[in-house]
Amino acid sequence: MSFLAAIAVLAVLILVHELGHFIAARSQGIHVNRFSLGFGPVLWKYQGSETEYAVRAFPLGGFVGFPDDDPDSDIPADDPNLLRNRPILDRAIVISAGVIANLIFAYLLLVLQLGIIGIPEGLQYQPGTVVQPASEKSIAYAAGIRDNDIVLAVNNKQIPASPDSLSILREEIQNNPNQEIALQIQRQEQRLNLKLTPEPGKDGKGAIGIRLSPNGKPVYRRSQNISEIFGVAANKFQQIVVGTVGGFGQLITNFGETAGQVAGPVKIVKIGASIAQNDTGNLFFFGALISINLAIINILPLPALDGGQLAFLLIEGLRGKPLPNRIQEGVMQTGLMLLLGLGIFLIVKEALFQ
Repeated sequence: MSFLAAIAVLAVLILVHELGHFIAARSQGIHVNRFSLGFGPVLWKYQGSETEYAVRAFPLGGFVGFPDDDPDSDIPADDPNLLRNRPILDRAIVISAGVIANLIFAYLLLVLQLGIIGIPEGLQYQPGTVVQPASEKSIAYAAGIRDNDIVLAVNNKQIPASPDSLSILREEIQNNPNQEIALQIQRQEQRLNLKLTPEPGKDGKGAIGIRLSPNGKPVYRRSQNISEIFGVAANKFQQIVVGTVGGFGQLITNFGETAGQVAGPVKIVKIGASIAQNDTGNLFFFGALISINLAIINILPLPALDGGQLAFLLIEGLRGKPLPNRIQEGVMQTGLMLLLGLGIFLIVKEALFQ
């Protein structure tokens, strides 16, 4: 059920994005002949007065179709309500509306999470530290540590239910380079004893390639003050946006080190399923996080994305006329093939090797 919930969240976010384009176009009287959720074979469709609405087999996608691109359309080429015949500002509103819709929806999800579940007040700590191997090539993974294992003791030192639990494990690892250390692990109902040897890093401190997080359950406070909920949601929204933009910046500046961390749809669904399994309420946060990522990715000035089309509009505004169709089509088709290739590569990599 959690897996289906994660897929449903992604489908809703894509629907919101495409609805943004659709509403922005129709509210301006611009012709729209297709609205589709998903891609692949059509499962259901309805022909409205002008627009065909369809649901397709694979929900992780969607599109809004305009008669400008339909050779079978009977709308005259000089119709002022065709998208291509509208002023640059009108077209820019339609193209950017999907991104704007995702950002607004992300903020509303955060408001709903805070209003329904409550405002986080910290953690109720439990013994141990939650760990995750940084990669399958890490010392931790090779020693047998897996995601969401709980380290209860290191070198016979019990890790208490305390905010200091992370520093206790971290210091023991860092202070023992090239020396074997013993870990007591809890994995669901199992207790395991593992041994591993930290490797010295550039600073001489031991490292095993692991991520640490506190072992605790969040404590929430119900608020009756609606302005507080909107204010906390705004702060969380800003933190996610800044963190996401910073993450993309690191991906660009340190591509060789961060490229392997890029997640495709399979991994995203797995993450969402894990979140839903641990706490269904966190699906709100998962949805907001992915919605903001979807918005920022789409606004990048890359071919086949909304940002690429906005870049064409900017060039048109500066030149006083659009680039020749053959150039635009060539750039868009090349970009689309690259994005499809990247998507297929990530799906295959994550399905087969993770």
